[in-house]
Amino acid sequence: MPRASAAAAAQTAEHVLSCATELFAAQGFADVALDDVASAASVTRGAIYHHFTNKAGLFRAVVDRLQQHVAEAVVAAAEAAGAEPWQQLVAGSHAFLEAITHGSAPRVLLIDAPSVLGWSQWREIDATHSGSHLIEGLRDVGVPDAVLPAMAAQLSGAMNDAALFIIEHDDADSRAAAHAVLDQLLRVAMPPQELPG
Repeated sequence: MPRASAAAAAQTAEHVLSCATELFAAQGFADVALDDVASAASVTRGAIYHHFTNKAGLFRAVVDRLQQHVAEAVVAAAEAAGAEPWQQLVAGSHAFLEAITHGSAPRVLLIDAPSVLGWSQWREIDATHSGSHLIEGLRDVGVPDAVLPAMAAQLSGAMNDAALFIIEHDDADSRAAAHAVLDQLLRVAMPPQELPG
């Protein structure tokens, strides 16, 4: 494929992905048809099939992209927190909670993705993105390898439930409470010698 054609195809795929993200976030997976996406993106259904195979493939690509954005927010916050591993872990965890409760992420990642993709595939995507950063952060603060996967899984589950709590209550007090409890959970989970004084 000539370079210009490849670039145009990539641009089309990106545009379809953006339109699909908006539709899935606004209406939910079940209520969005491929014709809706094609119309919003001004492409044919055939173009969507070409790039994403089917509706499930398109949704998987949307989930992957949103998880990537959440992970980027986690990394940015951790890096901005300085060189101290504990501060990086705390900043990254709070950034996760914020990123996954804003924009298109809540409906797509927390409501539809687990049921549409299935629990194991949803966890696999999460583990590839922000989950890998959580494991890295926990390892950096001294969590032993023997309990690292279990701790990461349980903290991840707690943060995902905290995100559901935030979007269900949708008010500043609930958001602040969720962040305060997250701080407590992180302190309880850490090896005592690794906590700041």
